[in-house]
Amino acid sequence: MRGAGRTRRAALVSTVCAGLVVTGCGGGGEDPDAGTNGVGKLSPAKIQSRTVSVAKAAPAVRLSGSVTSKGHTYKLDMRLKEDGGTGSVTAKGETFRLLRVGENLYLKADAGFWAHDAKAGGGSPADSSAAAKLDGKYVKVPTGDPAYQQLSGFTDKDVLLDGTLTLHGTLTKGDRTTSGAQRVIKLTGDDGAGGTLAVALDGKPYPLRLQRAGGAGTLRLSEWGKDFPLAEPGPAETVDYGKQLPTR
Repeated sequence: MRGAGRTRRAALVSTVCAGLVVTGCGGGGEDPDAGTNGVGKLSPAKIQSRTVSVAKAAPAVRLSGSVTSKGHTYKLDMRLKEDGGTGSVTAKGETFRLLRVGENLYLKADAGFWAHDAKAGGGSPADSSAAAKLDGKYVKVPTGDPAYQQLSGFTDKDVLLDGTLTLHGTLTKGDRTTSGAQRVIKLTGDDGAGGTLAVALDGKPYPLRLQRAGGAGTLRLSEWGKDFPLAEPGPAETVDYGKQLPTR
């Protein structure tokens, strides 16, 4: 009788397990993609295609971290959307703020930034004195100024995402892990030598973190779809620089 009872209990357990959607009764491992957005099941190329698609479609994003390009390292903290962006850039030890609304680009920095530019250009004491008037004011960058092309790129969502989402070499799918409080799957180019991108497994498959190829910086992408105010500064907040702006 005892043996028969054990047999009936075993049969009951087997029947229950067979009816469960979630695995694990029989000792097998849980589905690593259960409860996720499902991109972890896709091929590396499809994961990249999907994450690029949702990133480009997002109305806004915050991008922060460091980028090394042509021997220069830039620290960024930019909030971006389709019609412009705002935030800070640090280059060569100096920090300045950028604001772009449509085609209108503005730069704001402290007196030290402008004084350094005057000294570097062999400016006179009068130029250094004028730097004080620029302290904390927005300066409109003319579209024909050489600095416009360089600086406006930091405020352009599509330009920055194109650079951020590019991995080099053969794509492979890495481990499922976490980035902060979010589950992610890693996508690598040439086993990491071509960059590593962490893609969200929760919600939309947004890119959340990029380690650039060749150790050229790490960028975090957050606040996807979160809107923010973007307006041109008023007359009291702006001042005319009066000559070609510096490039950094």
